Amino acid sequence: MVSPSDVLPKVVEGENEAAPRRAKWWYVTFHNVTAMVGAGVLSLPYAMAHLGWGPGIVALLVAWVMTLYTLRLLIEMHECVPGVRFDRYRDLGVHALGPRLGIWVVVPQQLIVQVGCDVVYMVTGGNCLQKFAQIVSPNSTPLHQSYWICIFGSSQFLLSQLRDLNSITAISLAAAVMSLSYSTISWAACLAKGPVAGVSYAYSTAGTTADAAFRVCGALGQVAFAFAGHGVVLEIQATIPSTPTKPSKMPMWKGTVAAYMVTAACYFPVAFIGYWAFGQGVSDNVLVALERPPWLVAAANMMVVVHVLGSYQVYAMPIFESMETILTTKFRVPRGVLLRLVARSTYVALTLFVAVTFPFFGDLLGFFGGFGFTPTSFFLPCILWLKIKKPRRFSATWFANWGCIVVGVLLMLVSTIGGLRSIIQDASTFKFYS
Repeated sequence: MVSPSDVLPKVVEGENEAAPRRAKWWYVTFHNVTAMVGAGVLSLPYAMAHLGWGPGIVALLVAWVMTLYTLRLLIEMHECVPGVRFDRYRDLGVHALGPRLGIWVVVPQQLIVQVGCDVVYMVTGGNCLQKFAQIVSPNSTPLHQSYWICIFGSSQFLLSQLRDLNSITAISLAAAVMSLSYSTISWAACLAKGPVAGVSYAYSTAGTTADAAFRVCGALGQVAFAFAGHGVVLEIQATIPSTPTKPSKMPMWKGTVAAYMVTAACYFPVAFIGYWAFGQGVSDNVLVALERPPWLVAAANMMVVVHVLGSYQVYAMPIFESMETILTTKFRVPRGVLLRLVARSTYVALTLFVAVTFPFFGDLLGFFGGFGFTPTSFFLPCILWLKIKKPRRFSATWFANWGCIVVGVLLMLVSTIGGLRSIIQDASTFKFYS
C-alpha cells in the first residue's frame, strides 16, 4: 500500500495554492443543501405511495439518521493522517484499500453518483420548464419534453466554464434558498389543497404481486437518491482552511448539521403532506401534480429550475477537475480556455444525451439511488472507517458500522432491481417526439 504522502499533497495554505481554501462553515451549509435537496424531494410523496405510511416514515427517518452518521465518518477521515488532507473520495479510498482496489471500489461509485445526479437534474430542469410554460402560456403550441430538456441543458454549457466550487458559491447559495422555498411551496400548496376526492392510502393492487414488490424496491431507491450528498462532501471540505488548532472538520460538521436541519425541513413535510393530499394517485414529481394556485405553482417550478442549475454544477465540478487533470498529466494537453471549453462541453453534451434518451424521472431516481448512491452514502464510509480506524470488535462503533453496511447492501440490491425494471418497462413504450 502506498502511503498517503505518495498520493496527496501536504496541507498548504496561501496564495500558491491552485484553489485557495477560504470557505466558511456556512458555505458548507448551502453547498450541502444544493447537493442533496433537489430532484429527490419531489419524488418522496411518490415513494410514500408505494411504501405506505408506516414503512415510508421509517424508511425516511432511518435514511436521514444513517446518512448523517456516515457523513460524520467522512468528515472525521478527511484529516485522519496528520499533515495530509484527503480532498477526494478516491484519495481516501486509496489510503484505506490500496492504490488499485481503492480506485476500483470508490471511483466507479462516485462517478455513478455524480453523473447520475447530473442526468436526473437535466430531466428535472426540463420537466419543470415544461410545466412552467404550460401554466404561464396555456394556449401556446406544446413542445415535447425532450426539447425542454435540451433548452435547460444549453444553460449548463455556459455555467460549466466557471472555474471551480469557489466560483459557483453565489449560484450555490441561490440554489439552496430556492430548494427551501419550493419545498415549502410544495407542502403548503398540498396542505391548502387538502386530500383529493376519493384519496386512497391503500397499497396499489394494479398488476401482479411481483409488480407491487418491484414498485416497493424502486421506492426505496428514490429514498436513497434523496440522500446523495456524500459523493462530493470531501470536495466541499477541501475548500475549508485547516490548521492544527482549527481543523477543517469543526466548521465542516457545523455546516453539515445545519444543512441536515434544512434537509429535514424540506423532506419530511413534502413527503408526508404530499402523500396525505394525493394518496396513491400522486405523481412522481409532486409539483407536476399541483395545479392551483397557478402563479404559485409556476413560481415553484422555476425555483426548481434555478436550484438544479446550481446542483448540476456542484456534482460536475469534481468531474471537470478529474478530466482536466488526466488530460494535462497523461496526455500533455496544455491548460487553458480551450481545454476547459472542449472537455466540459463534451461532458455536458453526454449527460444531456442520456437525459433525452431516458427521461423517466421517478425510475431514474430509483435506479441511480440504489446502484450508485446507496454505496457512497450508506455503507462505503463505514467500510473505510473500519479499515482505517480499526475499532475494537463488538464495540458500539463496530456494531454501528456493520449495521449500516448490512442495511446498505440490502437496500442497494433491492432498489437497483426495482429501478432497472421500471426503466426497461417505460423505455419499451416511450416515444421521443409524440
